[in-house]
Amino acid sequence: MTKIIWTQRALSDLENILEYIAKDSVKYSILTIEKLISTTNFLQSNQRIGRIVPELNREDIRELISGNYKIIYRTSSEEMVHILTVHHSSILLKNNPFIKR
Repeated sequence: MTKIIWTQRALSDLENILEYIAKDSVKYSILTIEKLISTTNFLQSNQRIGRIVPELNREDIRELISGNYKIIYRTSSEEMVHILTVHHSSILLKNNPFIKR
């Protein structure tokens, strides 16, 4: 079973999403975060389930779509996946600080 590791950047993204949505609805903000996290559980059994990120075109960097969000992750090995960032799909990926690394 693959281990899922959330980077500090991705955890910060979740926190920002939670705070932003909570301005309108605390309940919905919690549900959104729970859905984002549960979406990554699919990676435990199949880390190649996501598509290759078109903007990067790298085999090891993929994305899962959950609602309006892209969960971008890197396959480090057969046993490990790193969640790199959670990105709102209405914003160009090139404007995400994750890309500048």
